[in-house]
Amino acid sequence: MPRPVTTSNAIARFVAGGCLVALAGCAAPGPAPLYLWGNFPRQQYVALQHDAASPDEQIRDMQAVAEKARGSHAALPPGFRAHLGMLHLGAGSPQKAQELWEAEKAAFPESAPYMDQLLKKLVVPAAPVAPTAPAKTEKPA
Repeated sequence: MPRPVTTSNAIARFVAGGCLVALAGCAAPGPAPLYLWGNFPRQQYVALQHDAASPDEQIRDMQAVAEKARGSHAALPPGFRAHLGMLHLGAGSPQKAQELWEAEKAAFPESAPYMDQLLKKLVVPAAPVAPTAPAKTEKPA
């Protein structure tokens, strides 16, 4: 037979419930994420499936994530710069790809062997050199 609920039992239950709610509110939030991933994993998956948008659209999307990360002082995840470099290479900007791969290598030293491999295969057009006038040679008298 169930016990009848008395006023003191109800008050005790109410106080206990209130204490639990108060303690739950005081709990510290979990640790902040280490990296700002944004939609990078999904975008990378779609790009590898060859169903992605054009490289220019993907670059714009990734740059928006990078701006958001800068604005919130969050770190970009591993591989972000490398993937963005590949997109820039596909869009015809090997200099930008080189910059991003160097940045990836600096941010994640463990990626150095792979980044070095990509950088070795990268052919970056040399900056145009201004033509110089040929040196004048004096003729003996």
